[in-house]
Amino acid sequence: MEKNLTTSKKGNLYLIPTLLGDSAPEMVLPAGTIRILQSLDILIVEQVRTARRLLSKIQIPRKIDDIQFFELNKHTLASEIRSFLKPAIEGKSIGLLSEAGTPCVADPGAVVVELAHQTGIKVIPLTGPSSIILALMGSGFNGQSFAFHGYLPIQANEREHAIKSLEKITISTSQTQLFIETPFRNMQLFEALVKHCRPDTMLCIAANLSMPDEFIRSQTIESWRKSQPQIHKIPTVFLIWSQQKRL
Repeated sequence: MEKNLTTSKKGNLYLIPTLLGDSAPEMVLPAGTIRILQSLDILIVEQVRTARRLLSKIQIPRKIDDIQFFELNKHTLASEIRSFLKPAIEGKSIGLLSEAGTPCVADPGAVVVELAHQTGIKVIPLTGPSSIILALMGSGFNGQSFAFHGYLPIQANEREHAIKSLEKITISTSQTQLFIETPFRNMQLFEALVKHCRPDTMLCIAANLSMPDEFIRSQTIESWRKSQPQIHKIPTVFLIWSQQKRL
């Protein structure tokens, strides 16, 4: 008989999506997600300041100073991460809170989830906003076959090669290709796309998703060459797609 690694003595690890920007929580997060976040005393976060701001917005029923925070970011030592799960092993549930959007997707949280599975801690992903999925939904592109590539190279020649490679994939397979950029480099990526892609390749730009000034537009590269989006320093998802072979 297969052994059940999860015991009732251990707490759960909740994967908690958060806001994509400065919006009202009740407009973006499901009530159930908010209730669970309000109930947790231990959170793994990228930045404590951002997490405290969200907790203040959802009006947790106790002092924020009573919450125990563990920071998980590029400065966190690998040896520290296992200790983050010690409270769950001892029976207390923990929340893994993304800096923006969904944990573990373009987010450093996957290593915590991997350790939770290894330790027999139940992992419970909660519903909430994902800029990648929202962009795909709003693009009109192929939603049955798609790939997310994170950040493209910064160096111009490497970025050109990456763009042409992704365009070649979507032309041959009709698979939607998604990627992102650090917001202050958005326009450099946009300019590279309109320079190196074919005129008939479709490009969707999805910016400030879930915000009042949300912007989503899908059109050909040829059309984009006639108009520049105002996306400097604005969180943006880029998608390219070829219409030649929709699945």
